[in-house]
Order: sequence, then C-alpha cells, then structure tokens
Amino acid sequence: MGQDHRPQPQRSGAGSRTAPSTFAHETPSPGSRPPGVGARWWWPTVLALSVTGSSAAALLLPGVLATAVDRALSGGATTGGALPLAAVLALLTAAETLAQYAGPRTTAEATARLRAALVRHLMATGLSPDRRTTTGDLVARLTASAAEAGLSVQAAVYAVAQLAMAAGSVVALGLLAPELAAAFLVTAPAGWLLLRRQLRRTVRRGEGYQEAQAAVAARLLDALAGRRTIAAAGTVDREIERVLGPVPELSRHGRALWDSQRRVAWSTGLLAPATQITVIAVAGYELSTGTLGAGDLVAALGYATLGLGGFGAAQSFLDHARARAGHRRVQEVLARPRQPPGLRRLPPGPGHVELRGVTVRRSDATVLDALDLTLPAGRCVALVGRSGAGTSLLAAVAGGLVTPERGTVLLDGVPTDEIRPGDLRAAVAYAFADPELTGATVFDALAVAAEPLPADRVRAAARAAQADTFVRRLPAGYRTPVRDAPLSGGQRQRLGLARALARDGRLLVLDDATSSLDSATEAAVLRALDGTHGGRTRLVVTRRTATAARADLVAWLHEGRIRKVAPHDELWRVPAYRRMFLGTDDTTEATEATDAPDTEDVIPAEAPER
Repeated sequence: MGQDHRPQPQRSGAGSRTAPSTFAHETPSPGSRPPGVGARWWWPTVLALSVTGSSAAALLLPGVLATAVDRALSGGATTGGALPLAAVLALLTAAETLAQYAGPRTTAEATARLRAALVRHLMATGLSPDRRTTTGDLVARLTASAAEAGLSVQAAVYAVAQLAMAAGSVVALGLLAPELAAAFLVTAPAGWLLLRRQLRRTVRRGEGYQEAQAAVAARLLDALAGRRTIAAAGTVDREIERVLGPVPELSRHGRALWDSQRRVAWSTGLLAPATQITVIAVAGYELSTGTLGAGDLVAALGYATLGLGGFGAAQSFLDHARARAGHRRVQEVLARPRQPPGLRRLPPGPGHVELRGVTVRRSDATVLDALDLTLPAGRCVALVGRSGAGTSLLAAVAGGLVTPERGTVLLDGVPTDEIRPGDLRAAVAYAFADPELTGATVFDALAVAAEPLPADRVRAAARAAQADTFVRRLPAGYRTPVRDAPLSGGQRQRLGLARALARDGRLLVLDDATSSLDSATEAAVLRALDGTHGGRTRLVVTRRTATAARADLVAWLHEGRIRKVAPHDELWRVPAYRRMFLGTDDTTEATEATDAPDTEDVIPAEAPER
C-alpha cells in the first residue's frame, strides 16, 4: 500500500532511488561524451516526469485501494475496484522503472558536462595555469568533486517530489478527517528541525573531505613525478608518510559525514513509527465512532506512510548538500577568468614577430618586465639566458601560448590575442625539451594537428629530425603504440621536433628542444632545419654555445629584459655572456659587463635584419 521512505541504501516505492555512497564516484559509461546543448535537459526532463508520475500514482493508490475495500465489504462487484487499482499499480511500476534508469543517466551526463567544462577551461588557460591550484587538486576536482556535483539535479528532483508527496498526503488526511492531519503534524516538524541542522554540517564536512582528497592527490602526483629521485635518495618510507599526511583529516571528515547520515536515519527512524502510531490511534478512534469507514482506515494508513516520505527526503537533501560542496569546488576553477578567443583571421605573412612592452608575473614576481623584442621574418634567433631567467616563458609568450599581463605580441602585424585560435595554432609550431606524445601510435603522435597531415610530410619531418631510422626499428614501425615504444629522452625530443616540423607554420619555436641530443645529432638536425625549413622564422631557446653560434641573431635575456640582440660572435666578446655558457654567470659579472664601454656599448639593443 504505502512505501517506506526512511533513508537506507536501497529504497523502493514512489520517489525512491538507489542512493550512492558518500564516497562513490559516478562516472559516465565508457565511450560516452558530453551531450550537446539540445540534449542537455532531455534526461532531467524524463526523470522529472517519471518521478512526478510515480508520486501521483502513489498518492492515488490509497484512495483507489480504499474504494476497492469498501466495495468488497459491501458485497459489490469487485471488478469495479480492481481495474482502477490495476491501472494505478501499472502506472506506478512503469514510472518507477523509468525513473530508476533516468536518474543515474542524468547524474552521469551532468558529471560528464562538468568534467568537459573543466578540461576545456583548463586547456584554455594556456601553458601556465593558475598557481593557486596544484595538479593533484585539479585531478581531485575533475574526478571526485565533479562526480559529487553531478548528483545535484537528481537529488533536487527527488527532494521536491518527496516533499510534494508528503504535503499531498497531509492534505488527503485532512480531507478524510482534520484530526488525522493534526495528528500527523504533531511529530513531523521535529524531524525537519533535526534535518536542517544535519544538512548544514554535511555541507561543511563535504567540503573538508574533498579538500583532504585533493591534498592526498597532489602529494601523490608530486611523489610519482619524482619517484626516481626518491628511490635514489632512499626516502621511500618518508615520502609515503608525507603523501598520507592528510589521511587523518580525510578520515575525520568522512566519519563526520557518515555520522550525519546515521543521526538522520536514527532520528527519522524514531519519528516515523511515532507518527504512524499517532495517526493509527486517531483513525481507530474515528472508526469506532463511525466517522470513518473501513476503507477510510486503509486510506489513512496509506497516506500516513506516504507522508513519512518527507523524512525520506533527508537522503536527497544530504546528496544535494554533497553536490553543493562539489559544485562549489568545480566553480572555483571555472570562475577564474581566461583570455577570450580572438576573432580576427591571420592574413598571409612571412612570420615577423614583435613583442612590445611585454610584462608577465609568476608567483608575485615579475619574470618579464616591459620587454621588447623583434624576430625578423625568416631568420633564426637564439634566445639565451641564465637558469630561471624566463626563456621558456618568453618563448611561450612569443607563440601565443601565454598572454602577458601587459604589452602586445604581434605576428605579422596582428596581435596574437586577437587572432582566431585555429589560425594561430596553425601558424606557430612548438617543440619542447620534454615533449608529451599524444596519440595511439607513433605516427598519430607525429601527425597530431587540427587538420590531417599527409603521411609523406610526416615521414619527411621524421627524417629531418633524425628520427626516421629508430622509428623504423620499432616493433611495428610508425604504427607502434606509443605506450609500447621504448624511447629515450633524446628520441622523445627528436619525435617532438618531427611533430613540429611536420606542421606548415610560419613560426617555429624550439624550447630547449635539442638539449638531450648529442652534438653530432643536434648539428644534423639544425642543418636540416636550415635546409628544409630555412624560410620559417625560428626562435630557439638554448644553453649550448654551438646552437647559439648557428643562429642569425642571439637575444640575451637578463633580469626580465632583452639586454642585447646581436650575432653570437659579437656577444662572445662580453665576459658575462661567455660565463653564462660556462656556468659561472652571476649578477655581479653581468653588472660589470654592462658597465664595460668597450663591449656592450657598441652592441645595438635591436639588431637590424641581415
């Protein structure tokens, strides 16, 4: 007749569902993708309609059952009451079945949308994301927090339905006899006061639990990144202790969450029988006085049980509280501003780059300070500087991976932050010191680009990067899965170079991309660059004398600014410049060299094109 709506792991009946564990992570099915805007509200709508139908059928059931009982006791035809009863039961079963499928589907798709939004936002922030959030914390937000936030729609739908069904039951009791509604309302408000207090606790504990999860994830990722150093230093046990440091806090918040659920279940578990007994006692008295009939007594019992479904909303409110905590952590990342994408098309050009008054800050320190630099079209410029000078950051700014706080970066006369992202990424190719190889196979990793690259161009780029020979020796050649390819650091660098060379861009940025190559291989790669890609503008971040010597010009970065731009042989006369390559550069030497009139004073700050 009625349904038991007390919080428990598995619930059945109107407004019921399978409540996921506080620590469970709902994830979309493999191969699923976030639905489009048109499909965004499809499953929530189906869930709302099915739960509404289930609640309506549950509210109809006691009245229909009461009619059937009265007809049976009066000796009337039983078919007149059985058919409506069967119809209501069929509606209840169908709606419940649909709701059991639509609920998890709604949660999974909401989680997928949040995760997709987080990934898109993080990718759009560029090379240097906000330092306030560590990688481990982002992973925790992407997995645990997004999964918790995905519960919000499902929890809200069930909470509203359960409250509406409870209110409808009280109204129905009042229609049967006002005394029945009064008896029900004697005990119910106390339950809601208890629920309100526990919900506030759950929100606080949920946030604390997720923050502790993020701390463990951040420390674990740090440890995995430095596992070789940890093993070499013999500090494995100490590192394990450091990674697990936040676990007591995690356990404390977890126990508090379970305690909140236990208190809610305990409170409602006592209040529900007390409410039922009160209503039954009043209904029995009304039956004895002839105010209610036998069918009305059955209906009163049913509506009293359904009215207790309002207590069952406690689990939905707890789920919604957890979802609020997760949603808040997701929104903290999504709310951080990002550079809006440019809208201008990039016209044809030779790859002339200008940086005007560029300023970039990192961790409250100015790394690039009102910096000016020109990269002549079709020329090779080596960017050098002592360790920590910001050469990689400058390379990222020059190619549009990082937007400066102040200043302008122009590519063929167009500010990079105004260029359409697709045009900018097609015009600029990057190779890094430690490239990440994305793709199923080695060929896929080399051919990654917005537009498909011809196989012959990919193989020609591999030959230019001195990678073709060792790739052919792999078990399946270019079709070898990346995860099965035993690659050294130098081989990875050559594949990263080949990936950049395969793209037909006008600007090529090599960010220390030959640092793991031996001198002979590096010389072969640079000769190939001069021969097959000599028409591109090239910016080469390097710490090697030979690489700087091969460049047309050298840009010397010191204390956030370009001190000089000149050929390597001219700069070599400056003692501080020489010592930088020898590893003995310091601030005093740089200052002394700056004051020497017979060296730097005759070197122009901006060398003309040769």
